Amino acid sequence: MRKQLLPILSTTMLAAVSLSGNALGATPSTDQPDQSVDHGFSPEDRAAFQDARIAALKTGLKLTAVQEKAWPAVESALRDLFKARADRAAEMREKWKGIREKHNVVEGLQLRAQSLTTRGAELNKLADAAKPLFDSLDDAQKNRFGVLLFHVLLNPHGGHGHAEWHGTH
Repeated sequence: MRKQLLPILSTTMLAAVSLSGNALGATPSTDQPDQSVDHGFSPEDRAAFQDARIAALKTGLKLTAVQEKAWPAVESALRDLFKARADRAAEMREKWKGIREKHNVVEGLQLRAQSLTTRGAELNKLADAAKPLFDSLDDAQKNRFGVLLFHVLLNPHGGHGHAEWHGTH
């Protein structure tokens, strides 16, 4: 039964996230030109998608009462990360426009490097917030955490990287 549940959860999460990925500014490509499309979603829509993604992660983990105590830090870090990425995506759209107009490749490289550094710092904050919860999870929960977090945060459109994230090739 457990082996059947994981693909269903993964597929469900992938479908939900595919609908919401770019709108949330949570894609890995938000720092690239023309990659942050809002699909006409309102701020309320984006907030609803964020809530759904976070709830799906929590629900999939099936936390115990003790583990629930560590959840608020993870949720807060996820919300902070979503907001930072959305803010950065809006800023990047403007900066990329100027870089394209000037055809300045060096500025583009510098902007990309700055964005990657910022994304790394965001992920470190999430990792720090998630560590106490992760350390309290059993092996099955840890596996689900990796799968669900990957689909919720790092690769909302599916595709490449799944094997690398989970250590399977």
